[in-house]
Amino acid sequence: MKRFLLPFCLFLISMSAYAHLGSISGVVYDQATNIPLKDVTVQLSGLGKATLTNELGQYRFEGLVASKYKIELSHVSFQPQVLEVSVQNDKTEFIKTLLTSANVELSEVLVSSQRAHDQQLISSLDIKLRPITNSQEILRMVPGLFIGQHAGGGKAEQIFLRGFDLDHGTDIRLTVDGMPVNMVSHAHGQGYADLHFVIPELVQGVDFKKGPYNAEKGNFTTAGWVDFRTKDALEKSFVKLEAGQYDSYRAVAGIDLLGQKGKDKNQAAYIASEYSFTNSYFDNPQDFNRLNVIGKFHGHVAPNTNLTLTGSTFWSKWNHSGQIPDRAYESGAIGFYGSVDPTEGGETSRTNFNVQFVTVTPSNYVIKNQVFYSNYNFELYSNFTFFLEDSLNGDQIRQKERRNLFGYNGSISKQTYLGKTSWTTTVGAQYRHDLTRNTELSHTKNRSETLDPYQLGNINELNAAVYADELIQLTDRFTINAGLRLDYFRNQYQDFLIQPVVKKHATDAIISPKLNFYYTFNQRLQLYLNSGKGFHSNDTRVVVPQGGKQILPGAYGSDFGVIFKPFPKMFINAAAWYLWLQQEFVYVGDAGVIEPSGKSKRQGLDLSVRYQLTKTLYADVDVSTAKPRAIGTLEGMNYLPLAPLFTSTGGLSLQMPNGLSGSLRYRYMANRPANEDNSIVAKGYFVGDMQVNYAKKKYNVGLSVQNLLNTKWKETQFNTESRLQNESEPVEEIHFTPGTPFFARLSLTLFF
Repeated sequence: MKRFLLPFCLFLISMSAYAHLGSISGVVYDQATNIPLKDVTVQLSGLGKATLTNELGQYRFEGLVASKYKIELSHVSFQPQVLEVSVQNDKTEFIKTLLTSANVELSEVLVSSQRAHDQQLISSLDIKLRPITNSQEILRMVPGLFIGQHAGGGKAEQIFLRGFDLDHGTDIRLTVDGMPVNMVSHAHGQGYADLHFVIPELVQGVDFKKGPYNAEKGNFTTAGWVDFRTKDALEKSFVKLEAGQYDSYRAVAGIDLLGQKGKDKNQAAYIASEYSFTNSYFDNPQDFNRLNVIGKFHGHVAPNTNLTLTGSTFWSKWNHSGQIPDRAYESGAIGFYGSVDPTEGGETSRTNFNVQFVTVTPSNYVIKNQVFYSNYNFELYSNFTFFLEDSLNGDQIRQKERRNLFGYNGSISKQTYLGKTSWTTTVGAQYRHDLTRNTELSHTKNRSETLDPYQLGNINELNAAVYADELIQLTDRFTINAGLRLDYFRNQYQDFLIQPVVKKHATDAIISPKLNFYYTFNQRLQLYLNSGKGFHSNDTRVVVPQGGKQILPGAYGSDFGVIFKPFPKMFINAAAWYLWLQQEFVYVGDAGVIEPSGKSKRQGLDLSVRYQLTKTLYADVDVSTAKPRAIGTLEGMNYLPLAPLFTSTGGLSLQMPNGLSGSLRYRYMANRPANEDNSIVAKGYFVGDMQVNYAKKKYNVGLSVQNLLNTKWKETQFNTESRLQNESEPVEEIHFTPGTPFFARLSLTLFF
């Protein structure tokens, strides 16, 4: 008994002593907006204690003996601060800190063990260094991600990443402020993700991760996920005017609605709008029109609760020249920027409402609740095969749908400390429901006459999920993340082309485990090993007729990587990765949709380097290699069409103290197979862009040049069998959309 009594008494004495120790509690704000800053690194110098600010900009250190302490605060693109605080026993010292924006200094960027699973230093650096000129540039912030536009700017971009031709989003999860962008069972293909409702000037940051390693991320998270965060507040109201070649005009305005009164209450509200018009560089005028309007409120509605309300609407209409077969251009029948069927085009719109609550309780639970709703409309006219099927009227098709999308995201998390060990437990629930009316695929003529309906019906698709995630920092160096996710799908299809009309449905569920390890040697070196299972769902119109088979094919991936700072002003992230898919998606040109295929595997290397050459000049380069192959097919016949094998992007960025800034950038994609036996090749390209800005307190003048060297290149390419009107037999070859030629634009931004 005495053996246990002494340790127990010592424990009580130590706990009693701990109870009388002091603590530090603080909140960090952005000085320009007075909005709390999340993920600010806060360190107690010399003690090895560090933490990050939470959703409300708060941090806390407990169990401190009475003494003077030095606190260091740092955040990318903000001026670091060092504070001295005197702590007394039985008292909590409260600190309010305002951080001011500053040029990026790579020497101040640390490789941290804090939230190692979530840190995205590359993205945070790039968003501050590179001027964003359009919505396409936002996606290119992800290292190794390429995009291609093949409908003149109105349709969602084709996406390439990690050996995937992702079409319009089949294997990458895209969100904006947590609201889903991908459309399941879309009229144009599974996972269709149109980001054109985002106004580039309102993007605050880009969070991303490659691979299926986050328990919070569900459907389409195989190659990775990307979340765009829009600004909670405007530093100043602004009006921006742009004009460029090819009858290109654009106007953007953002108005701060609360001003200083809002800042005093830690609240902000703004309204912004964008209008774009261009005839583009094609021989046939594009008559492209796009309108965006957004309103947002962010602020405290209770001492420990933030509310964010966002409403937006988007509309776009355009003509486009479609894809050109090589033989038509090479024979001189049409020009490089010409068209076989000039009647292609489309119209789309999306209206969004997004409500987000974040509460931090007195016991340090972080509770998040989000409710969202989108009303979406889409109509697209395309002609991929010209006169292959119908030699008289042509093969034009219409893809059309009307959709209501609504859902919920919620989570509760708590960080707990015991000595140098901390663990963050998160449990969450998600719900998404898509209801479409008259999802259609029809054979049409001249965008006005319907010849034959191929598909017509209503889709009712439900996805409910729960997940649990544990992030354990065992020591100052070693962190483990483990997660488990359960998804349930219910697919229902009402086919109007089968009589009598009946509703059929299919259900399925999938469990996705995750396990990740991080070892931080010091503030310059970290190793990580990610592993996990993800999935992409199949189109309701595919799985319901086949009795619910393979609704949720799985994907298994692993990354082994290093984050390294060999020099104070150099930052390197490198990884070797592997991904195995239970089911591949293949693009079908004549129908304009994607269909499920067999198993596949991919492996490759990613390398990202950031280097600050001088105080004002920054260099970056991203290199990605991949070896994508189909499984279960003969060697030499197992290539995955259009999957990229080697890509690289990079450039120089300038930030001068006198307000001059700019960038000179390149992107390169190597040749890649266009069919299964590599007998037809999609040619690679090298394109350079330039951006120059001159900023003063009340105005900003900018010059943007795309394709600086005026390279003639093919932005998107497909191996398609088609027949021209004067041909007796079809031909299988590359069909392409020409990339942007030299394209200069001037902009003027006024601040007030």
